[in-house]
Amino acid sequence: MKRREFNALVAGAAAAWPLAARAQQPAMPIVAFVNPAERDGIPPRYVAAFRKGLSDTGYVEGQNVAVEYHWLEGRYDRLPAMMADLIRRQVAVIATPGGSPTALAAKTATTMIPIVFGVAEDPVSIGLVANLARPGGNATGINFFLGELVAKRLGLLHDLVPQAARLAVLVNPANALTAEATLRGVPEAARTLGLQVQSLNASTASEIDAAFSIMVRDRADALFIAPDAFFASRRVQFATLAARDRIPTSCPNREMVEAGLLMSYGANVADMFHQVGIYTGSILKGTKPADLPVLQSTKFEFVINLQTAKALGLEVPNSLQLLADEVIE
Repeated sequence: MKRREFNALVAGAAAAWPLAARAQQPAMPIVAFVNPAERDGIPPRYVAAFRKGLSDTGYVEGQNVAVEYHWLEGRYDRLPAMMADLIRRQVAVIATPGGSPTALAAKTATTMIPIVFGVAEDPVSIGLVANLARPGGNATGINFFLGELVAKRLGLLHDLVPQAARLAVLVNPANALTAEATLRGVPEAARTLGLQVQSLNASTASEIDAAFSIMVRDRADALFIAPDAFFASRRVQFATLAARDRIPTSCPNREMVEAGLLMSYGANVADMFHQVGIYTGSILKGTKPADLPVLQSTKFEFVINLQTAKALGLEVPNSLQLLADEVIE
């Protein structure tokens, strides 16, 4: 072989070797992150908390794990096709922080791919797990109790707006389990406070606008917003409409109050996203979902927007301000 031909052969082999080596390296596991919210509406701290949970277990997005973000934009009807695609591609884990519809769609679609959920309802009663301590099957996660806090939230709203007599309750019928739980809990709690209740539905931005028009027409004194990830992602819209129509509002999470609504009481949602990230990383390391007990939220926050209260002409008693975890001034 001529020297020139030999050098060309060596150079070609050297160039090809890195490609071959890369081809032999295992592909990064893919985590499918599925959330009902709008992409631009979810607070950045939630996704950051999920990534922090992954990194706490040794997984860094883009380095040793790939995360696909799927935003439903409130379109729960997209879930069956989305889950079918994820299962066809055999993703490593399906993470569903933010609502029972996404978790139940994943559970219905697969008994093999691990699922890590964050749900407001009791995961045993809705069929996600066999029991909390030993979930069994392919799903585990965290229950953040928003449904159980209905009476507490309504009581705090009544303390802030004691003159309110007519209460509007807004639910998302596409998120059926949460809507039904809210519509069971609110009337019972309202009766003890002497409140009249009007139920309204909304599943889209335009339907939220329409619901506020009905509230104004029917002279609602206050609004109770059901827990829903799509609603939370529309918090700016809610704040704008509530300010325009001067409607005091009770919300399920602090981000809605930071946007300008009156008050919230609920679990620390960022903490839930963080725990979903931790469990996702643990499963990637080899732990079975069946061996990870379902966790229950222990961090709850009462937040008041004092600026909004003043704009509504409400006096917030010192006792309530002292009770609040945060007062936004």
